[in-house]
Amino acid sequence: RRGNLVTQRRPGRLSHRVDRVFNPDLDRAAIRAEFQRRGRVRIDNALLPQVAERLRACLLQEVPWGLAYLGRDGKGVTLRQEEMRAMDAGARHELNQWIQSSAKSRYQFAYETYMIVTAYKEGRDPQLPLHRLLEFLNSAPGIRFFSDVSGLDNLIKADAQATRYLPGHFLKTHDDSGSTRAREIAYVIGLSRNWQNEWGGLLHFLGGDDRVEDVLAPEFNTISLFRVPQRHFVSQVAAFAGEQRISITGWARSK
Repeated sequence: RRGNLVTQRRPGRLSHRVDRVFNPDLDRAAIRAEFQRRGRVRIDNALLPQVAERLRACLLQEVPWGLAYLGRDGKGVTLRQEEMRAMDAGARHELNQWIQSSAKSRYQFAYETYMIVTAYKEGRDPQLPLHRLLEFLNSAPGIRFFSDVSGLDNLIKADAQATRYLPGHFLKTHDDSGSTRAREIAYVIGLSRNWQNEWGGLLHFLGGDDRVEDVLAPEFNTISLFRVPQRHFVSQVAAFAGEQRISITGWARSK
C-alpha cells in the first residue's frame, strides 16, 4: 500500500507520496464547534497510529537537532547540529548560562529545533518523513483538515518545525503575532509518551488578566490547535524529567 508516512517502496526508502495522515474517524464538526467556542481544542488520536509511531521514531532517533534561542540583538538564533558540535563544553555551558540569565528580564526561549521548511527548501535530509508530512500539510487534504476543524476558509498553507525540550528548556510568554505573515492557527502535534505533569514542559494559556486559564500536558498522538493571537508559554522542563518533550509545531496561514 502507498500513501502514508510508513509506506516503503523498497527497504530503507520512504514513499514520496503521502495522502493519509489524519485519523479518518475524527468528528471534524464537533472539533470545529469546540474550536469556535473556545478558540482552541485538543484532538486525541489525531493521526493514524502508524504515522504517529513513525514520526515519534524519527524525532527520537533521526533528526539532527539544533538549538533555538533569542540572541543578544533580540533576533531568533538557530544553531545547527554541526555548529553545536563545534563548540567545546565550556562554550556550551557559557551560552546556556547566558540564556537562563537573560530570561530573568526579557522574552526568551531555549529548545532544540529542526526547521523543516528550511531543510526542505535546501534539500537537506530528504530521507526524513518530516518532509513528507510538510508536503501533506500543504496539500489539498492537509489544508482542508485545518479548515474543517477551525471553520476558517481562508487558509492556504502551513509551515512546520520539529521541537525537542530537554531539561532546562522553556518558552516564555508570547502570542505568536509578531510576524508579518498571516498566522491564523497555531498547531502542536504531540509525540511524547507517559509525560508526568511534575516534569514541566506544560503549555499554559493566559487570560486577559494574565492568569493561567488552561494547561495542556504533552500527550502522544494529539493535536492542539489554537487561534492566533493567544498569550501562552511552555513551562521549564525539570532536571529529573524522564522523557523528551517532542512535537511538531507550526501555523496554518492565510497568505
